[in-house]
Amino acid sequence: MTVPRRGQIVIVGSGIAGVSAARTLRKEGFAGSIVLTGAERAQPYRRPMVSKELLAGAASAERARLEQPAFWADMSIELRTATIATRLDTDAARVELGDGSELAYDAVVLATGGRAKRLDHLVPEAYTVRQLADLDALRPVLGAAGKVGETPSVLVIGGGLIGMEVAAAVRGSGAEVTVLEAADQVLERVLPGAISASYARLHRDRGVGVHTGVRLVAAETRDAVTTVSAEDGRSWRGDVVIVAVGMTPETGLAEAAGLSVADGVVVDEYCAASAPAVFAAGDVARFPNAILGGTERVEHWNHAQAHGSAAARSVLGHGSPYREVPWCWTSQFSRTLQIAGWPTRGDELVVHGDLDGSFLALSLAEDRLIGALGVGRPKDIRAAQDLIGDGAPLPRDLLGAGDLDLVAAAATLRSAGAPAAS
Repeated sequence: MTVPRRGQIVIVGSGIAGVSAARTLRKEGFAGSIVLTGAERAQPYRRPMVSKELLAGAASAERARLEQPAFWADMSIELRTATIATRLDTDAARVELGDGSELAYDAVVLATGGRAKRLDHLVPEAYTVRQLADLDALRPVLGAAGKVGETPSVLVIGGGLIGMEVAAAVRGSGAEVTVLEAADQVLERVLPGAISASYARLHRDRGVGVHTGVRLVAAETRDAVTTVSAEDGRSWRGDVVIVAVGMTPETGLAEAAGLSVADGVVVDEYCAASAPAVFAAGDVARFPNAILGGTERVEHWNHAQAHGSAAARSVLGHGSPYREVPWCWTSQFSRTLQIAGWPTRGDELVVHGDLDGSFLALSLAEDRLIGALGVGRPKDIRAAQDLIGDGAPLPRDLLGAGDLDLVAAAATLRSAGAPAAS
């Protein structure tokens, strides 16, 4: 497709995918109108900070802003906050808004992200931690709970990335915290078993109760204290309950417009959806995995940033097939873990270092590197992304080094004629 140089591009969603698309359009020379709409009242901000620094009170909402207010005018990007897109008309090439107005488009980018899953059938009083508004609701409750008793008690339902980050942040503020996870290990979706176990130890050593294999079946709130019960008879009490059981992609707009949807808006390697001039990026998009095959939907900040930029270039007609290796990080109790690729999909884990300290762990599938995890090894994780993207087997003599230097290993492979991806 070809967008007129002075046409109009509408971006639905003001998270990092949408903001990245808008920035890239201007950087790539688009001179037309860019309208960036977002359902939240807040100006675009760094969402990963919500479950980390912002919840812990270690940073302000001002510091979390992606850009200062003047940026949008300086870049001639029309930012509309507190604006809900209610209908996408792909035949008329228009987006209808909640106030009854319409936006015509030459291309539209859906960057609608997702919403936190809830357990309203079980604990309707529970809180979630995904948006700034969630913190506005949660902080007063945590403060009030602390005044009632000497120490507030918090139940965190869900032991994934957000749940464990929330547990660490709240525990660091002095609360008693209990994590309840349905799976047999915490962080099951992102960490191999041995590393998951090290993070369970990290939390327990700092006073967090961590319970796995918990199938909750009932909850009751009396006198502002909630008791949750599992099917095996165990029960826990908390002044505050926080639910962190994942997110659901916001595909309603796409579904109503007749786009192909399958746990996300289905797009091709150029971020193009199943209707002309419609693209999707970030958490909401299901795209081809160019390295492992099949399709996937990735919920990491860095992916959304890269995917939004890729969508913008495709809108302008000079995109390339998307093949970024996903990368993310998690900070819990001052320990920052970096994760590249797909470490839970390997059949072998090679660990160098101390899992309870600084380490580098490589996840292999038939000698091919498909995932890497590290604490205190940022250069190695960057080298791992290149090696994963390249797809070449890693020689066993490199893997067996006493203190593996993956940067040097990548250089060795290049000199041997197997260049890593840049």
